[in-house]
Parts: sequence; structure tokens; C-alpha cells
Amino acid sequence: MKKIILFASGSGTNAETIIRYFANTQTARVVAVFTNNAKAGVIAKAQHLNVPVVVFTKSAFESDDVLEAVGKYSPDLLVLAGFLWKMPTAFVDAFPHKILNIHPALLPKYGGKGMYGLHVHQAVLDQKETETGISIHLVNEQYDQGALLFQQKVSIVGCKTAEEVAQKVNALEHAHFSSVIESYLTSQQA
Repeated sequence: MKKIILFASGSGTNAETIIRYFANTQTARVVAVFTNNAKAGVIAKAQHLNVPVVVFTKSAFESDDVLEAVGKYSPDLLVLAGFLWKMPTAFVDAFPHKILNIHPALLPKYGGKGMYGLHVHQAVLDQKETETGISIHLVNEQYDQGALLFQQKVSIVGCKTAEEVAQKVNALEHAHFSSVIESYLTSQQA
């Protein structure tokens, strides 16, 4: 059974979906959730599903403390599920081709520092795009520049607010992220 560690910063809807998905497979289990936000909704969601949570600070993340804590779980894959900080080079080096992220837009458009959540969706609307979507990619040292593994589009014709776009994108995330993670684990023999 493969072991997945999730990194999340917010409400934890993607994390919860992933935990529940893998609880019903023979492929992998989520063994821990790491968060940089002591008030994140993901904490209660993970605890409710009996998944250990580790809360950490910026200084612990930038030192080797969090990397060492992650290493104790011997994970096969790290998954960023709404995690807002850039992964340090030490993580990328320690887990080559074993860190996945989901981005709420069709990369390479609307990626990079500061492009997360409603900021992305508002930028998409401001540019009068007719579609947006999700991009699941490997993580490297740069924001949103790792190799693309999967993209799915959705029409946003008629959407007037970033929140309306977010609803459509969240539906795609919940529909596809877990199965793409499973396919990646299976194909890579991570």
C-alpha cells in the first residue's frame, strides 16, 4: 500500500475528497496532512477522518524540520491540495517526480506567484476567457512550472463572478484529482 502525504493551507475540500477516495482503494492511503495554517479548515476534516495533522511554521518549513517530519512517514507521494507556499528545493530534491500539485487554471496561463484561489478566477474573468479548468502537474523549484500530467477544461460562459468560476473549477478538482493521483502512483510505481 502506497503512502500519500497531503499539504494544504485552507478549507481542505480537496484534501477531504482525496482522503475519502483512497480510503476505498487498495492503491494508497493518506497517512498525514501537513498544514502551514493553524486555523485551516483542513485540520478538522483530516482529524474527523482519523488522519494525523502536522501544523508547521515558515521557519520550520525553510529549515529541515518539516522535511525530516515528512521523512518519518516514508511517503511515496506528496500532494499539494490547496497549499500556497512554494516547495523548497530540498523537498524537490528529496522527492524527485513525487510531488504533485493542482492548479485552478489551464497552465501555463494564470500561473505563478500570487495566482491562487479567487485571484486566478478573477484574472480569468478579467481577460474575458470563455473557458478555464484545472492543471495537475509535477512540482519543481518554480511556481506552476513542473511537467503537466492532466488538464480538464470547463466553459465559463455566463459566469459573472470569480465565485461562480470557482464553483465550476472546484467540481473539476473533486471529479479528477484523486483518480489522476492514483493513475500516477500506479504508472510510476512511485
